[in-house]
Amino acid sequence: MAMDMSTLEARYLDSCRRRETQPNSSVLSWFSEAKIQNPNNEKCSILVYLDQLKNADIYPLIDVFTEMDSFDIEAVDIFSKRPCFLKEEYIMSLMHAINQKLRVVDLSNITLRNDILLDLCQAGSSCHVLILRATNIRKLNMVGRFMHLNTLSLDFCSSLASLHEDCFSCMPYLMCLSMCETRIVNLWTTTAAVSKLPYLMELRFQMCLCCKDTGPCRASLDDRVKDNEDQIVCKKFRDADEVELPKYLRKMNLMELSSCLSPNLNGHAEMLDEVNDSNEFPGGAHKQDLMDANVKLKKYISHHPSPICFEKHYREYMIASLPQLEVLDNLPIGRLDREVAKSVFARYFEHLPYKRKHKESVVSLLQKREMGTSGNYQNSSKPKQPNICRTQHFFSRSLSAAKLGSSAWPLLHPVSSFSHIYKEGNKRVRPRQFEYNPSNPSLMAFGTLDGEVIVINHENGNVACCIPSIGGTNSVLGLCWLKKYPSKLVAGSDSGCVRLFDLNHIPPKVADARGNSSVATYYDFEQLTSVHVNSTDDQFLASGYSKNIALYDINTEKPLQLFTDMHREPINVAKFSHHSPFMFATSSFDHDVKMWDLRQKPVQPCYTASSSRGNVMVCFSPDDLYLLVSAVDNEVKQLLAVDGRLHMDFDITSTGSAYNYTRSYYMNGRDYIISGSCDEHVVRICCAQTGRRLRDVYVEDSDSGKSMFVQSLRGDPFRDFHMSVLAVSMRPSSKWEIIKVNLLSSSPRAEKYSYGQPICSSQNLGG
Repeated sequence: MAMDMSTLEARYLDSCRRRETQPNSSVLSWFSEAKIQNPNNEKCSILVYLDQLKNADIYPLIDVFTEMDSFDIEAVDIFSKRPCFLKEEYIMSLMHAINQKLRVVDLSNITLRNDILLDLCQAGSSCHVLILRATNIRKLNMVGRFMHLNTLSLDFCSSLASLHEDCFSCMPYLMCLSMCETRIVNLWTTTAAVSKLPYLMELRFQMCLCCKDTGPCRASLDDRVKDNEDQIVCKKFRDADEVELPKYLRKMNLMELSSCLSPNLNGHAEMLDEVNDSNEFPGGAHKQDLMDANVKLKKYISHHPSPICFEKHYREYMIASLPQLEVLDNLPIGRLDREVAKSVFARYFEHLPYKRKHKESVVSLLQKREMGTSGNYQNSSKPKQPNICRTQHFFSRSLSAAKLGSSAWPLLHPVSSFSHIYKEGNKRVRPRQFEYNPSNPSLMAFGTLDGEVIVINHENGNVACCIPSIGGTNSVLGLCWLKKYPSKLVAGSDSGCVRLFDLNHIPPKVADARGNSSVATYYDFEQLTSVHVNSTDDQFLASGYSKNIALYDINTEKPLQLFTDMHREPINVAKFSHHSPFMFATSSFDHDVKMWDLRQKPVQPCYTASSSRGNVMVCFSPDDLYLLVSAVDNEVKQLLAVDGRLHMDFDITSTGSAYNYTRSYYMNGRDYIISGSCDEHVVRICCAQTGRRLRDVYVEDSDSGKSMFVQSLRGDPFRDFHMSVLAVSMRPSSKWEIIKVNLLSSSPRAEKYSYGQPICSSQNLGG
């Protein structure tokens, strides 16, 4: 027979006597309040307030709670109204002692040590509601068993930036998840992790200003939006509140005023405006439905947003990617919201590469390839048409789509040799520019901040050649391989020094390149930022922090011509086309991109195209059909190379920084573009033909897990969906690294948390 609360109180007093500890009056008051709850000897709950306890109070409580199965107690809730001074190990011991009757754990006023937090995340808990506020965790990895958890709040975890792939795999009944004012930003990895929660109904990355806790916004429901689904959702959450949450949780006020800039949902409202104006109402919706939904969104005032809320089309992406979701950021999701989200997703995002509609397994695709079928289903009543998709090219793209779609976490790993190449005084080599070899898939050349040129096998990390400083201690900003003679490499430093190296005649370690017969030296070009060789390997261009460009003859080692005043401001990059030795393009900080033809003695450009900001770089597509232009702060456009007309504006969100220098290149031939900026940690991948975003890749240091800033990047010319990124982190010391990214392979599972916060660094010169 279960014992009553009086017996529990007696047990507590007895334990205090045995342990020679003074009974805590607050603990006795908890027991008294529990008695009042069950006048008819029904089961009751106990509210434990950690801030009312001392370390000496813990062991008597553990003694009592260990025997709690014998008492008429339904649940125990743990709260901390204000900061407490208990040893954190004691808090964990108390939770373990309560065990299966633990219902609510609110540790929002306690900052747990890293080791304690790690123990909680790996061991799990039997609680139903868990509220944490941790300041050091960077990557969430809650792999322990949380089998009863239905509500998880990680609001104000100010360092939390990403989610482990399996961080929610042991929370099968989680219904509410809140991550307001964190540093979560990646739409793709976030939705991939959250999609593994089959019963998730509510998700928050920002709060509605008028709402104090989770659940649909009462004000939006009071506006009587004419959508029955919203009413059903409201009832679900009201019922859940009454059954699951104690009064204390429902009265909690988490809404402290925030001074940060808040996002709005006008983007979603504008989409509704477009639909309204076109008189095309999705899913049988009426015009009044659109107007009411529009009003609701425009009234929404964001509070404590995470960075992910500032991503374009954030709400639509979340709704389209998580179809089971009922409430997002305190706003109910109705039928009309889902229709609009589906339309926006199809317009601005690419679910899988190459317009593949559904995920397929690699095994099934290999079987179809062997059997000579494409997997396209045909109506048996119609005459069979020849299947034109049964090509190696089709299956290659399908395999890439299957591999990329299998995980949102790509494999990132540094070119290993950098960690082991040290100069005199144990100084680490710091890459500043790099280029893939055009004919050998294994070779890559990089120039350093201290003037060295190093050629490595980026697959095994072995150094093929190391050439000492070519221009004093100045940075190598210009590198270009010759195409017909891929053992030769032109390198230029910002001191103006320009040289050509023939790797077939240079030993792996060169003491002094100046007296070597396999090294050609050219006239200096002051403040150089870029060199580029034409398609016939007989001439190259040099540009720099000036308005002029020099044309050199590779064989005679002499400058052929100096073109002056080609732009109104410095020319950052000059690039020859891939197939014509005469055509080249220039980009300048004067906002202009110009096309030139050497056969017309470049006095007047073939045409001029302008950006709204200063241009950082330009490059031709591999077939010379397009120009890819990158201007400051994420202004990326694709132009028709023939006349400079706009073909595609990739519409990447700007940061507002005048020093956020953006660089973009092609990947997979000219199928996709990759774009990164020096004040951001992300590489964005977009379809070159539709502009749709395929994926964002966030760059991290493999050792520390710290975010790294993107300085430059290149698509791998031999491997689809492979690229390399030159990235830099500044804390605790400057670290420059070339990181290889494989989008077709999953990253290894993280086994520990990462900590720390980076600072900004800007590098504006070179490609």
